[in-house]
Amino acid sequence: MNARNFTDRDIHLAIDGELPEDERAAYQAWLEANPDMKAKSQRYAADNAALGGLFVGVLDEPVPMRLAAVIEGDTPKRKSSPPWWRMAAAATLLVAGGLGGYLLGTNGLGSPVGSDDRMAEQAIAAHLTFAGDKNRPVEVDGSNPDYLTGWLSKRTGLKLVAPDLSNNGFQLLGGRLVPAGGNTAALMLYADAEGNRISVYVIAEGGERSKGTFTLASGGPEAIYWEDEGYGCVIVGTLPPQELGVVARDAYKQLIAGAGMARS
Repeated sequence: MNARNFTDRDIHLAIDGELPEDERAAYQAWLEANPDMKAKSQRYAADNAALGGLFVGVLDEPVPMRLAAVIEGDTPKRKSSPPWWRMAAAATLLVAGGLGGYLLGTNGLGSPVGSDDRMAEQAIAAHLTFAGDKNRPVEVDGSNPDYLTGWLSKRTGLKLVAPDLSNNGFQLLGGRLVPAGGNTAALMLYADAEGNRISVYVIAEGGERSKGTFTLASGGPEAIYWEDEGYGCVIVGTLPPQELGVVARDAYKQLIAGAGMARS
């Protein structure tokens, strides 16, 4: 077949395994000839893997009965809807049934991935500054988590807990306050037995609910972030995307529960 120019859409098709078989060789050649697009493909694949890790088990959850009723057209406002609407609603609600449970079922988090790059960039900058500091990575150590979180909560105006990530192999080193564009954020650092460090960055954010992953164009650690109910949180690390996703999900669960924001 004749060579053609590929686009971002083809990158997504390839990642999802939907690129036609007879185009794959030309697509790979195109990636090799376009380093920028190859880098973008790798970033998209990493994001896909990270988000997949966050949704482990969620995609198999049944659609709630009230939503199933809408799909079947059992609500008064929808009975007269044409067949095409019901098909579109079914597709939308099936996605909602899976993705709407993001990190423990946080309803309504629907902003596009990457909408809060600024917060993620600040969290990565803080991680790079302090996670690699061998002498004084934290201001208050983690030997007394209640004291640490009380100190951080008072200075950020947020009700905070220090997530227990021991089941993920990480122990709390401690925390510190970091500047964040005229605001103050809490940074909690964790380390595993091999010396890998991750950070949990929390700040008061009044923006719309959102979630996503972010990596600097120059590479480096990955950030998984969310915003909800005035809280903004970013988990940063260099773990494999799926593993970082599991850690982020566990941290999110505990932060939400600690803040009294858990939902049924």
